[in-house]
This record gives sequence, structure tokens and C-alpha cells, in this order.
Amino acid sequence: MGELRPLAEELDDDCRAFAQALRTLFAGLGVSVRRYAARRYRDAGTVSRYLGGTRVPPWEFVVELFADLAADHGAPATPLTLERVRELHRLAVQGGVPPADGVQVLQQQLADADREARRATAQEDVLGDALLDRQHRIADLEVRFSLLESQWLAERTSTQLPPDGSGSVDDLLAERRRLESQVRTLETELEETRLRVMLAESRCDVLERQLAIAEGPLPALGTIEQAPAAVLAPPAEAMLRNPARILIVDDKQPNLLALEAVLAGLGHEVVTADSGQAALKALLDSEGFAVILLDVQMPDMDGYETALHIKRRARTRNIPIVFLTAMDHDPAHIFRGYTAGAVDYLVKPFDPWIIRAKVEAFVQMHLEARATP
Repeated sequence: MGELRPLAEELDDDCRAFAQALRTLFAGLGVSVRRYAARRYRDAGTVSRYLGGTRVPPWEFVVELFADLAADHGAPATPLTLERVRELHRLAVQGGVPPADGVQVLQQQLADADREARRATAQEDVLGDALLDRQHRIADLEVRFSLLESQWLAERTSTQLPPDGSGSVDDLLAERRRLESQVRTLETELEETRLRVMLAESRCDVLERQLAIAEGPLPALGTIEQAPAAVLAPPAEAMLRNPARILIVDDKQPNLLALEAVLAGLGHEVVTADSGQAALKALLDSEGFAVILLDVQMPDMDGYETALHIKRRARTRNIPIVFLTAMDHDPAHIFRGYTAGAVDYLVKPFDPWIIRAKVEAFVQMHLEARATP
């Protein structure tokens, strides 16, 4: 990370022009990548990707670079230079490399999912140990009951307990009922926790795939035919031959139009529905869908109820559902979404790059499954 790495080969013209301008500015500092990253309390690998063109930095990074150059050389950049670099940055953001902020959001989501997976796994271990302890204690009570029964059969005339101070029969029965109640509670909690572990691990797998797509070049926000051939991965080439289908469900027409515009450049066939009922009707189509983007807050039949209907149908239950919502990040809402059948959850307003990366990940998984004999 000490020296500048060569520019990435697959960059489009706009991203290459901006990366070259950024490298020219950086060269004026006369320091290594690692040293500059330490100066600005940034990750050296991230700075290297900025300068290599594989990531577009936020504009704040460029401003910091200009400020450091001004401090070193005793003179600020001219307004013309600032405006020129600003325009290059704007074009690069619109080009084939995702802005760093979008990637960072996915990285944070992956970190959160990993944290939830580890926390749920730890809770699963604790609950499992507690359940095993209660089961052993019940087994011990059963042994004590067997000893009492043997004594009763031997004496027949006495209901006294063995002289070991183990307590009355009523006490033993009450203790067993208490332990059995705890076992039922622990079994329910353990089942819910195992579901959380499964969901979190599945989410980690999906987010890792989404990050791999987001950190690589995606077609720009135009049409997929405008993208250079070098950026079309094999799944994208297969998609051009046999496009995947995406269902977008939202009761607000502006939201449908906005999501259609975001996904237009990926070459998918986008089908829209303005209600849960319309979505279920669209899903009767025999061609099937790669992914469903489903708004949560809709009148009559909301997203949760729509998802439950989708998951009850044998031919649609395996279609991944991404919930779209304007609600906050309340874990109860998110967990309800996952238990209703969602595989992902996005809170409005949406970052177009994040939506595109998530959709592309599910489309690739769909195409891979379709290609498997």
C-alpha cells in the first residue's frame, strides 16, 4: 500500500479521467498511500482503491486532498481547477463504478448481519445449555420418583419419603411442573434463535455477493447495451440472451417509476404491480421472477400479508423478497419482515447503486439456479 498501484484496466472513460486527475493531485503531496491514509485516519486499502479507480471516493475526500495540497504549497487551487475536478467526479459517479458511500452502506449491513449472526449463535449456545440443564434436572426428578415408587411397593403402608431429606411428593411434583414449563419456554426461544441464526447467516451470504458486485463495475445508469463488453460478466451475457424478470410492488406510482428507472440499465424485464392483489395476480405468470421488490406499507393488503401469500404458494415460495419501507430501523419491524419471508430489507430513501447491486446479486443467483441441470 506504500506506492501507487496502476489504474484498473476495466475502467470506462469517465472513471479513468477522474482517477488520473486524482492521482495527479495526490502526486503533488509527495507521500506514500499508507502515510497519507494515516494522516487522514483512513484505511490505506480504501485510499488505494480510490486512486486506482476501482472506487469513486466521496467528494469530501477530494476536498481534503485539495486542502492538503494548499497547505503544502502555500496556495489554494484555482476555481477553474476545482470546477473541472468536480465535473470529473460527477461523471465518474454516474459511470460504471459505484460511489464509495453506497459500498460503505453494504459493508455496514454486512457487519451488522455478521454481528447479529454471532450474537444469535451465542444466545443459541446459552439457551441450549439451559435447556439441557432443565432436561437433566427433570431426569433426576424421574429417578427420585422411581425410588419413591420402589419404596412404596416395598412398604405399601407408608407414604413417607426416603430418609435422605429430598422433600415431599408435592414438592417434587411442583418442581417437575416448574421445570417442564421452563423447558417449553426454552424450546420456543431456542427455535426462534435458531431461525435468527439461519436468517443472519443467509443475509451474510447474500450481502457478500452484493458487495462483490457493487465493488466491481456495473453498467452505468443508461442501458446495458451502452456498457463496454469488458464489464459484462458471464451472468450478464446470459441475461442479455434470456433476461430475468423482476416484480416491483408499490401502491405509489412515482415510486414504481423511480425504481423502474434505477433498474432500466441492467437489462432486466421489469413488471410492476400497484397492490398486493395485483402482485399475486402477476405471479400467476408461468415464466416466474428472479426477485420481488415489495413495499411494506400498502392499503388493504400490506407487504407482510402479501409475502405470506407468496410463501404459501409452492411455485412462488422460493422467489426472494426484498422489503421496501419508509419505516425506521426498528429491529421488530425488520425481524417481522424476515419471518414473513423477506431475504433483505431496505429503508427509504434508497441509494440507486445499492438497489442495483442487490437486484443484480439475486438475478445472478436466479440465473445460476436456472442454468443448473
